[in-house]
Amino acid sequence: MHVVFRMSDGPLRIFGPDDSARAQPVGAALVGGARSRYYVRELSAPSSSVGAVLRPGAAQLLLGASAGELAERHTLLEDLWGAAARSVRERLLEARRSEDRLAILEATLAARLPRVHAMHPAIASVLEAVHWLPSVESLVRQGGLSHRSFIAHFRRAVGLAPKTYLRVLRFQHALRLLRRGNAMSLAAVAAEAGYSDQSHFHREFVELAGTSPMAYLRCAPAEANHLPLGAVSGRAEVKFLQDRG
Repeated sequence: MHVVFRMSDGPLRIFGPDDSARAQPVGAALVGGARSRYYVRELSAPSSSVGAVLRPGAAQLLLGASAGELAERHTLLEDLWGAAARSVRERLLEARRSEDRLAILEATLAARLPRVHAMHPAIASVLEAVHWLPSVESLVRQGGLSHRSFIAHFRRAVGLAPKTYLRVLRFQHALRLLRRGNAMSLAAVAAEAGYSDQSHFHREFVELAGTSPMAYLRCAPAEANHLPLGAVSGRAEVKFLQDRG
């Protein structure tokens, strides 16, 4: 699917594959819907245009109509945007350089996109600062919401409760320390990652990784979060397609 503004004044006619005798006249600003068959375009003179190919899902956002409604045909953009389609084309005609025309079109399309918030702003601000907010209480204070509301918004955005998410972040930090190759002791890794002691680190590691920190180090996996089955369970090693060597 594409949106096109014709810069030329020459007439343009469209013929379907089985209807060569009847032509569909096409205006100066149009939407070319997705098609399952070819079409024939007749030009009476050289022409130029400015346009954009749309990704799946963009039609409803930019045009206010589904891609299915616009498929298999050309539609006048004025039928979808009203007088704004003529106004945009006039601005494009006033611009002489191709770069300026593309900038106008890009700004026009961007301005028509709805403003969508992927998550509550309070949660977004917390996630930016989560690495130096080590407790759920500090997260809630930073968010400025009630405790119950914060937990609900956080889980909806992240998929995990805040306490669990902090545990995963701490565990990932410990993995990075273990993989540095600077021979840090397990006690030092536990302290730097924020565990209360080495036994706390061991318990959390086994729960999240399915193996102990020492077994993880002996395995020395190529990918931080992927271990061969034998390293976890002690059973005979199972070869997976992703195993290297």
